Amino acid sequence: MLRPSVTRSPPKRRNTQRISMISRIRHFIQGSTKISPDIYQITVMGANIILIAEEKLTLIDTGYRNTSLHIIESIHQLGRSPEDIGLIIITHNHIDHVGGLAELKPLTSAKVAIHRTDIGQRKNLPSARDQDIDIRLEGGDVFDVLGGLEVIHTPGHTPGSICLFSRQNKLLIVGDALRKRRNVIHIPHKTLSFDLTQAVESARKLAQLDCDTICFGHGLPLTGGIHSKMQDLVARITEGV
Repeated sequence: MLRPSVTRSPPKRRNTQRISMISRIRHFIQGSTKISPDIYQITVMGANIILIAEEKLTLIDTGYRNTSLHIIESIHQLGRSPEDIGLIIITHNHIDHVGGLAELKPLTSAKVAIHRTDIGQRKNLPSARDQDIDIRLEGGDVFDVLGGLEVIHTPGHTPGSICLFSRQNKLLIVGDALRKRRNVIHIPHKTLSFDLTQAVESARKLAQLDCDTICFGHGLPLTGGIHSKMQDLVARITEGV
């Protein structure tokens, strides 16, 4: 007996989900995210650069070496010029956050700021050297950006890791002092950190801040339920998880 042939339609929903996942992965590696009308996240090779577009431009981190073209393209898309960059703040002296500084700084009018204990920590890789730095941060410094951008010294990932907090925008920029995985906040990886005990104490300090958005050194920003997520982090590190 001949059986009737059956034509099966392709699993469109699964394909759509797969395409959506691929798009998210690509965006994680390279893309641009508008956080607010004046704040943008530029992602190049998985490392994030924060661009604040006020009368003068402020960059937070510079990504890997050879990322300046991507940064400049993003600036041009706003109708601005790299000469408008007046300030570059480095969250910590690792190659994926400071690697683009040497090629980018000469194209700008920027002063460069980093915590004093992170200057010259990476001798054999692109790093923030003493001659590259104009402003040596201590923690507690405040920049005239976003209505007052506060520098919080958060050692652990590196000795001079810093976070930047805008109370006006309830925005926290953490570099690699914290990381995110599936919308759960974690302290930095032990193998990539200078002092995990200090990293834990820095996380406790950050948990006291009133913020609505966290921007990480890698991955998309986190919004909504920040307080409960930070309290969950504190509970886990207290229990040693």
